[in-house]
Amino acid sequence: MGFIDTIIEKAIANKKTIVLPEASDRRVVEAAATVLARKIANVVLIGDKEEIATVAKGLDISGAAIVDPIKDARFEDYVSTFYEMRKAKGMTIEKARETMSDGNYFGVMMVKKGDADGMVSGAIHSTADTLRPSLQILKTAPGTKLVSAFFMIVVPDCEYGEKGTFLFADSGLVMNPTADELSEIAISSAKSFEQLVGKESKVAMLSFSSYGSAKDPLVDKVVEATRLAKEKAPHLKLDGELQLDAAIVPSVGKSKAPGSTVAGTANTLVFPDLGAGNIGYKLAQRLAKAEAYGPITQGIAKPVNDLSRGCSAEDIVGVVAITSVQAMG
Repeated sequence: MGFIDTIIEKAIANKKTIVLPEASDRRVVEAAATVLARKIANVVLIGDKEEIATVAKGLDISGAAIVDPIKDARFEDYVSTFYEMRKAKGMTIEKARETMSDGNYFGVMMVKKGDADGMVSGAIHSTADTLRPSLQILKTAPGTKLVSAFFMIVVPDCEYGEKGTFLFADSGLVMNPTADELSEIAISSAKSFEQLVGKESKVAMLSFSSYGSAKDPLVDKVVEATRLAKEKAPHLKLDGELQLDAAIVPSVGKSKAPGSTVAGTANTLVFPDLGAGNIGYKLAQRLAKAEAYGPITQGIAKPVNDLSRGCSAEDIVGVVAITSVQAMG
């Protein structure tokens, strides 16, 4: 059974309620119909009922809850909550009312209030418009300093990683992390890998150097991040700095990093910056024909995930299932 099939199976076994605030998009509504038909999650679609009915022509979304924020009985309570949360930053009740009429903000407040377990957006919104409400309303998870993003990469017929399954981070959000931020990304990524894959995470802090083979400030950052991550989370299997081949190929790992508990067996790859992470996941996706699921966010108090604006309905179904599993904690 493949990675996403296992995720869907977990989601079905412990059904969560996921908000889809972009119900004016046919792909989103198609995904909702599939999620409902396969019993992957309960679905909340945000928008005007008549408009959604038009978009959904020919699809069965009768099992979805349809919420129009301004007409919803919870609207004023949500407005009041948002105003109280943000008044110290200059929020007015009028501005709170205007903000809460936005589907992304209303959806995130549903998650905050426990009226839903997670949200998936981004098919027609930018990453900033998807994540800003999350950071303002949900904030970061306890014990987490940083919100970051990862891709789950599943390489067919691959002997490396966890039977070809890897987590690549940060490959979607944090552009040029400091050593401390890189350590936080590593710790969050280990937790995400274990939550989604159900196997022990083995984290490689990637660089163009292995164990001091090159000297450069870029290498120093990864070395320091490795030290900080080990200090913060000594229980993790984590090592660095490692070149990619030393991280995943057993024979190279033994040669370049003898004695490492991670070298040659890594399944969680932490890249030194977003450039490397983004290029890395796209290389795997295009050249190795890997399945790429993401960007999946980590570090938010409750799960809210962003979609690529080029996503398909099938992609959305996968992210809904992943969000459901993240909501299990």
